[in-house]
Amino acid sequence: MPTTNSSAGNSGTSAEQYNGFSADERAAMKELAQEQKKAASRRGSRAEKEAAAEHDVPAKIAEMPEADRVLAERIHAIIKTAAPDLTPKLWYGMPAYARDGKVLCHFQSAQKFKSRYAMLGFSDRAALDDGAMWPASYALKELTSAGEERIGALVRKAVG
Repeated sequence: MPTTNSSAGNSGTSAEQYNGFSADERAAMKELAQEQKKAASRRGSRAEKEAAAEHDVPAKIAEMPEADRVLAERIHAIIKTAAPDLTPKLWYGMPAYARDGKVLCHFQSAQKFKSRYAMLGFSDRAALDDGAMWPASYALKELTSAGEERIGALVRKAVG
């Protein structure tokens, strides 16, 4: 039986959590399942499938609200320039960039999880190690030329 999280003061009529996941998180998981089904149904070689998946990213970016769209378009261009060998794909409904099918970095729009900032995140596959501790994600409210240069350098470092 599904469980909902509710406080003593909540009547439980409009539970926002379901088994510990918010509605936004559940929606992202559904998008991932749809992406995987779409990828599985594509025919052709691996290169042909990756090329088809690459077209999904600009389409998803175009659907974003203006503030997120502007950031995502610039992040996409920076990553394509800094690491042209990474393959764009959708991951939980957001633009991601993969090597050998494994996500190395991803963009998360502010609107998707009702956050005050967008995010550029790196997976554990990214070669960003710096001693015993280093950042794995970065908050983005706007991009300056210095920010673009920093992101380009991070992506180049991440790919090794």
